[in-house]
Amino acid sequence: MLLKRLAFLLLISLTLAVCIIANAPVRGTSQTEILWDSWGVPHIYGRDSASLFKAFGWAQTQSHGNLILRLYGQARGRAAEYWGASYLSSDRYVKTMEIPARAQQWYEAQDKEMRRYLDAFAAGINDYAQKHPQEIDQTVKVVLPVSGVDVLAHVQRVIHFHFLANPQQVASLKTVPIRGGSNAWAIAPERSASGKAMLLANPHLPWSDFYLWYEAQLSAPGMNAYGATLVGMPVLAIAFNDNLGWTVTVNPIDGADIYQLTLKDGGYLFDGKVRPFESETQTIKIKQKNGKFLEEQLKIERSLQGVVVARQGKKAFVLRVAGLDRPNGLEQLLQMAKATNLKQFEGALQQLQLPLFNILYADRQGKILYLFNGEVPIRSTGDWNYWQGIIPGDTSKTLWSKYHDYKDLPRLLNPASGWLQNTNDPPWTSTFPALLDPKNYPSYLAPSSLGEASNILRSQRSIQLIEEADKLGFEEMLARKFSSRLELADRILEYLIPAARLLSNPIGLEAAKVLETWDRQTNADSKGAVLFTLWALTANPSQLFSKPWNENEALSTPTGLADVNNALAILEGVAAQVKLLYGSLDVSWGEVVRLRYGKQDLPASGAPGELGSFRVLDLATTKDERFSVVAGDSYIAAIEFDKPIKAQALTVYGNATQPNSSHVGDQLPLYARGELRPIWRTRKEVEAHLESRQVF
Repeated sequence: MLLKRLAFLLLISLTLAVCIIANAPVRGTSQTEILWDSWGVPHIYGRDSASLFKAFGWAQTQSHGNLILRLYGQARGRAAEYWGASYLSSDRYVKTMEIPARAQQWYEAQDKEMRRYLDAFAAGINDYAQKHPQEIDQTVKVVLPVSGVDVLAHVQRVIHFHFLANPQQVASLKTVPIRGGSNAWAIAPERSASGKAMLLANPHLPWSDFYLWYEAQLSAPGMNAYGATLVGMPVLAIAFNDNLGWTVTVNPIDGADIYQLTLKDGGYLFDGKVRPFESETQTIKIKQKNGKFLEEQLKIERSLQGVVVARQGKKAFVLRVAGLDRPNGLEQLLQMAKATNLKQFEGALQQLQLPLFNILYADRQGKILYLFNGEVPIRSTGDWNYWQGIIPGDTSKTLWSKYHDYKDLPRLLNPASGWLQNTNDPPWTSTFPALLDPKNYPSYLAPSSLGEASNILRSQRSIQLIEEADKLGFEEMLARKFSSRLELADRILEYLIPAARLLSNPIGLEAAKVLETWDRQTNADSKGAVLFTLWALTANPSQLFSKPWNENEALSTPTGLADVNNALAILEGVAAQVKLLYGSLDVSWGEVVRLRYGKQDLPASGAPGELGSFRVLDLATTKDERFSVVAGDSYIAAIEFDKPIKAQALTVYGNATQPNSSHVGDQLPLYARGELRPIWRTRKEVEAHLESRQVF
């Protein structure tokens, strides 16, 4: 009897212990936790992958809930129904591109596990909104609940119909440069001061809307990855783990073409025959201020080439977008994050489920890789420039349906130079001297030379920053990342200043003096940067030079001043304007150019990339006659694959947009000082900088 009582008491004690443990933050994987560090970065420890995805949905909603629900509402093509006529053009675009229906098809095409993960991510969004209703704006709750289909619709809208194709391209019926830019470096051990490979990730995107980056650590059995993704997406797009890391840049890839069709007998001509359009009509509801709804009927027509986007007289124009038949991009990114070596990583890449983006890679073994990644259509005719125009659609000769294999894409592994770079330039300058020859690839794959790149000066600056160092240390890499020296100034001032000295009027002579003493940088305290930048942007950098790009002088051309008289006339006019607005020609850059986000208003350092600044900021004028940063450096990460890994990062505008969050703009002062923050990856480091803990 005594033994039975002791056994009963022991059972009660164990039960109580289990109950206590179940409600305590545990260090194992029996529960799922989010540890929020002092910068608002969630470190998520999932007991399994589904739990991890659910917690990631929860975390993103805590940081960006209002934005995510608004974006998902737009991806459904129902934003005008939810919020009124200002979203009507968005709904027309989404429905015309058939995003909601295709998202459902994509969802059904996922394997069982991936569908479970998408549903879990959506469930995390719904659970947060249900349990914290006061944190979600009332106007966006109409989108709830969200589903895994909504997640895929959002991904498709952003990647395929804004990065690859975009509304501006459709509206103008001509190729529009892909929105966004980036810097990326991969440094091999032989060019690294520590003898360890290094990686620099530095995307440049708008500081708003679906372009915002979200930083997180995702840990579950089989994965421990740290990085960032675009807000609302359930997997990391730029990341590293204990063994390897990668970053992406937007590449000059043609994955969206506009075809011109000849209309006849209610259809269109194709290979000498009249073919009918497929068509359907969808209804768009438009919410009115009185709460009632108007309805608009939207007719959607399809040809063999794709969806009709415009009709002009006897012509119709059709958009064809690559990759709409490849729905597994998220699964591929997940496999990349789980990879432990180059073979596994390339195994994921070889699926080619991402329609664009260069990939730059480095790992603990010292290997570095560049890939011109994307779903490149196999075309039977035409070069790059041909495919940037309107394509005749009346013949099957121009209709592509298949893509190039992985082996066909420009790729470099461990180049003798010891480094790889990309700044949205064509693949041929991924290292220098060039190892990839455009003659070995289809002429339609990419622009044929650096001279055709819109960002040529930034690309040249990137290469020079690497080449100037025999061996690059981690801290030196960070310092060079924040270089704001303008390559354009180094090319043009030796011609502009002497010419300006010949002017007899005082304002021209004063301008010449200011430009001569300027340090050619756009740091906050640089004096002369305002004058030069306004002059350059007014004159149009692409039309300034008298000597065009030359492959024999690949890093020092274009150069020279094409039209001296016009340049001087613009300089006088800009100088007079600067003096009128700011009182002095040598006003400091940071007084005029401001970092404004949330409650922050700080002097800026950096300039538009087209001027050749590696520290990129894109500007917009403000009501107070200043310039505010609206895009550019957004997420920055530097990783050295030492033991332990050395890593620093910055989400420039902070890791949240929710109005009650203290992390809106909280990292901007670091950016203003040219600093990154340490990445905390071990549990001990995270707990030493813990803001809060959530247990599920």
